[in-house]
Amino acid sequence: MKASELKDLSVEDLNEKLEELVTAYEKLQLAHAVSSIENPLQLRSNRKDIARVKTEIRNRELQA
Repeated sequence: MKASELKDLSVEDLNEKLEELVTAYEKLQLAHAVSSIENPLQLRSNRKDIARVKTEIRNRELQA
């Protein structure tokens, strides 16, 4: 997910996307704790996506 894709979404869509990403990240963490996942770099990628969404939400709060 790129930052340019996030700029097109509304605040409600960003909040929904954030919830989805956090849920997916928690599932990956649990799967990795129980047994090693196939690609552990997915955890890093998901964390960065969560940070991008949170950054966009915060930027919009500051602009308002």
